[in-house]
Amino acid sequence: MSSELEPRSGAAAPRRPVRALTRLAGVTVLAGALVVGASATAVAAPGPSADALSASAASDTATRPPRTTHGPCAYTETPDEPAARPVPLPPDPRRTPARGSVRVTLATNHGPIGLTLDRAAAPCTVQSFLHLVGKRFYDRTPCHRLTAYPTLSVLQCGDPSGTGEGGPGYRYRDELPTDLPPAPTDPTGERRVYARGVLAMANAGPDTNGSQFFLVYANSALRPNYTIFGEVDGAGLATLDRIAAGGVAPTAEDPAPVDGAPALPVTIRKAVRSHHHH
Repeated sequence: MSSELEPRSGAAAPRRPVRALTRLAGVTVLAGALVVGASATAVAAPGPSADALSASAASDTATRPPRTTHGPCAYTETPDEPAARPVPLPPDPRRTPARGSVRVTLATNHGPIGLTLDRAAAPCTVQSFLHLVGKRFYDRTPCHRLTAYPTLSVLQCGDPSGTGEGGPGYRYRDELPTDLPPAPTDPTGERRVYARGVLAMANAGPDTNGSQFFLVYANSALRPNYTIFGEVDGAGLATLDRIAAGGVAPTAEDPAPVDGAPALPVTIRKAVRSHHHH
């Protein structure tokens, strides 16, 4: 699974893939991508192998093809990657809303993070995110990854398991940005600026969006492989700045990491949609 967080490749690569921007990118932190944990194998947690667990769950559904919704978003079950918390497939109306904005507030233990979702930019992503908010999928979940590279400064959330490998048990296609400016730090011209305040989906490769998302607290340079579906408000950026100021939790292998669990643990206590129209 490709990863986008390139800085990972040079420095001591972390042992676990990070569904980093994986679900950042997908999720592979290994590759330095913003990736979501790719396969369960990448999970760092001790205990029974996640692969074995996935295999047993997959066998239950092997008798029928994965279900897919019939609207324009085609949300598709991922039997080999069962949901970290049970949730049905999102509604997929033939006329999925593609105009206007919706406000969602993530009430965290460090303060509120207000989000404005942009239906025009990513209608299927917004539809899925609101579905997960409504099903309380994000309530009482950790933000498992903080990055502090000069070219990648994000907080990644949305995995109830906290491993970087978890998702909603379904995937859907990318709705990629096409108008981002080139990143001045990238001589190859491949990376674009994901600006401070951007709300985007992590993934594990093309068309593998699920539930993991990332919040950009300082301009970051990424390949334009991550769906942008909204922005963080001023109060939310202040909350992100407090979390980022705490740094990344040190480990035995790396006393001063720039990618890993936040030193100040972050919990989304509740995600709430505002029903005031904008």
